[in-house]
Amino acid sequence: MGRAIRVLLQTTIPATADDWSIARFELLAKVLKAERDIDGQPLFDVKVRDRDPLGAPDSVLSALDTSDFDEMWLFAVDEGNGLTAPDCRAISNFRRSGRGLMVTRDHMDLGSSICTLEGVGAAHHFHTRNVEPTALKRDDPYSLKISWPNYHSGANGDYQSIQVIGPVHPVLSNPSSPTGAIRFLPAHPHEGAVSAPADKMLE
Repeated sequence: MGRAIRVLLQTTIPATADDWSIARFELLAKVLKAERDIDGQPLFDVKVRDRDPLGAPDSVLSALDTSDFDEMWLFAVDEGNGLTAPDCRAISNFRRSGRGLMVTRDHMDLGSSICTLEGVGAAHHFHTRNVEPTALKRDDPYSLKISWPNYHSGANGDYQSIQVIGPVHPVLSNPSSPTGAIRFLPAHPHEGAVSAPADKMLE
C-alpha cells in the first residue's frame, strides 16, 4: 500500500472549555489512527485542530488548497463567524481539486459560516441564512428552547431508520444489507436541515 491518507479533523471555533472543541472528537481521531491495512501499516495520518482565534483568516484553513491533506472533516460548530472569506475560498478550491471534504453542523444557526462554501454551503439550511423554504417550524417537541431548523431523529446514542431513494450512491452502499444500502444512521435529539442544491454543485 502507498502512504497513509492524510486527514484533517477541524472545528470552526477556537479551543474553548465546555464547548464543541476538537477534544470532543478525540474518540473519532483514536479510531481513525488505529486503522491498519493488511500489512499492519496505518491507513490514516490524522491531524486534529481547532481554528485560530476569531477575527482573521485561519492559518491552516486559508491555505488548505496548498496543503498536502487528502481529506478534511469539518465540524462547523460556530454561530456564523467561524470561517472567513479566505478560509472558504481555500476550502472550496481544496474540494474542487478532487480532495475529500466532509462537513457537518447542528441545529438553528450552529455552523452557519459554511454557507459560502461552494456547493456545500447551498445544501445547508439555517435559522437566519439560506432558510429552508418549506418548514419554518420546530419539529423537535422536546427541546423547546431551540427553534427551527430543529428535527428530532431520536435520543443521543440511538439510531434512526433510513430508506435510500433512487440509485444507491457508493457512500450509502452496503453489500451485506438486504437492500444493498445502509439502513440506519446515528440519531440526535435536534438535527439541522439539508437539501440537494438546485445547481447540483455537490457532484
